[in-house]
Amino acid sequence: MKKFMEKGMHVVFFVAAIASIIAVFLICLFLFVNGIPAMGEIGVFDFLLGTKWAPSNNPPSFGIFPMILGSIYVTAGAIVIGVPIGILTSVFMAKYCPKKMYKVLKPATELLAGIPSVVYGFFGLVVIVPLIRSIAGGTGSSILAASILLGIMILPTIIGVSESAIRSVPDSYYEGSLALGATHERTIFRVMLPAAKSGIMAGVVLGIGRAIGETMAVIMVAGNQARMPAGLLKGIRTLTANIVIEMGYAADLHREALIATGVVLFVFILIINLAFSLLKRKESK
Repeated sequence: MKKFMEKGMHVVFFVAAIASIIAVFLICLFLFVNGIPAMGEIGVFDFLLGTKWAPSNNPPSFGIFPMILGSIYVTAGAIVIGVPIGILTSVFMAKYCPKKMYKVLKPATELLAGIPSVVYGFFGLVVIVPLIRSIAGGTGSSILAASILLGIMILPTIIGVSESAIRSVPDSYYEGSLALGATHERTIFRVMLPAAKSGIMAGVVLGIGRAIGETMAVIMVAGNQARMPAGLLKGIRTLTANIVIEMGYAADLHREALIATGVVLFVFILIINLAFSLLKRKESK
């Protein structure tokens, strides 16, 4: 009976793994089968490097370069804001935080991960956007607003993974460094963090994936202007926002161009994960 149960669970796990692979394969198939022909019809360089997105014009223009730059700028801003705060918070929680405070801080950071994107977007719309408008002028809906909001949204991912990576470093590293005369702070930043670098990088990559793929919150605070980025305080449109805003009424080549936009976004995610894999492999040698 025990042997039969083990074989049964083996089959269940195998089916679950195969289902995951099939799901990824079907998504890739749908995107590339519908998106690549649109790129060919529009022209790969016109599509990727074109600076004008005007599907209703005659003839229509399908240049997504402004959206590519918009996604890159917003993601870069989120990294600049979220990564240092996330890593320093994880260091505090792993090595400095009193136990009583940890019991409050840990659930609070986990709660951030469970807040829906639309709630983040509403917070950005009623707090961050008016604050930027009052301090710097303009409409407030801008690259800066989207970057700040995404920086907040990626915090729970970076904090959770980085804290686990820091706690997984053997205590002998810490004790050995102190025995050699290093201070507590020097030990953490020169010994513990480098030893946990692989796990911290994994958290950062997951955070980048969250930032570049975020849609609803960005739509609410970024201004949604399909134009070349003109500054931190100007509005932009990201790749994800472009798909969501126009897919509801798109048809024919317009719809296929939006699917092709999804292909570009998918390739971005693949490049980020591939770069992380290569970096991790290089470190392990």
